[in-house]
Amino acid sequence: MPRRALAGALLLAVAAAVQAQGWAPQHNVEIVVGSAPGGSNDRTARQVEKVIVENRLLGVPFTVVNKPGGSGNIAFTYVSQHAGDAHYLMIGTSPLISNRLTGQGALYYGDFTPIASLFNDYVVFAVNAASPMAAGNDLVQRLKKDSKSVSAGFAVALGSHNHIAVCLLIKALGGNPRELRAVVFKGAAEAVTALLGGHIDLIATAAGNAAPHVATGKMRVLAVAAPKRMGGVLAGVPTWREQGIDLVFGGWRSIMAPRGLTPAQIAYWEGVLRKATQTPDWRGDLEKNFWTDDFVTGAQFRKDLDKEYGDTRAILAELGLAKP
Repeated sequence: MPRRALAGALLLAVAAAVQAQGWAPQHNVEIVVGSAPGGSNDRTARQVEKVIVENRLLGVPFTVVNKPGGSGNIAFTYVSQHAGDAHYLMIGTSPLISNRLTGQGALYYGDFTPIASLFNDYVVFAVNAASPMAAGNDLVQRLKKDSKSVSAGFAVALGSHNHIAVCLLIKALGGNPRELRAVVFKGAAEAVTALLGGHIDLIATAAGNAAPHVATGKMRVLAVAAPKRMGGVLAGVPTWREQGIDLVFGGWRSIMAPRGLTPAQIAYWEGVLRKATQTPDWRGDLEKNFWTDDFVTGAQFRKDLDKEYGDTRAILAELGLAKP
């Protein structure tokens, strides 16, 4: 065989072998968080990082990068600038649904590659331990009397699932959600700090953000917007349904990537995340952080996002938050 033909045959063989093995990252991978360190989104990223690194599921460095601000749009823009590059991942949350609907950003989940839904994170309603509101009914009575009398903090944007949760409560009580004194923070940790400092009356947040402060006696959770009671230090907190209000609402956490990934790149990350979420470490993290397992990939995940978009559009329109 001529040398040129032999070289060509070897190149084809190498290419075929690489294709058969699929794609794998060649250098550092970033997992980007659109909020400040300390909140539930940041904690999600760091738990994913920990499980993947400690179980040796990745052969390259794996780094959490925080890019807070702009209702998540700073992070969304950063990741979108790396189209086709599977070395960039992102914690996907409700602003990928709501930002476009509320006019707070142009990018939405359709501008990215959905990799996997990880879990649901039901909203809790918490106050400073020194607050005169000792139970869910105390909050209900204040909202019924004057919706503007309660300042509610949350991350990371108007129209986020935490904001929607408070609005749905006011709506269920017959009030006007548009009258809510909403205070937006770049991350849940900032909202918690403001609550503990007495600067706001209430926060709507993930259970994992409130639990440590409940344990130290600095915070009190009035109700959980979950289908059933949670465990641990929140075991004694009733659901809204137990208190006569049909409110079950939470946020999802997912892994998204830039648009333009190949099937091999998508399959690689689906495989890594599937292994990660099956480890005892991850199962323990779910319980510790009060997360509800919801691992979904592929076409079903995309279908779920499409449904969420439609449902959120309807809710925001009803609340007067959706742009025409």
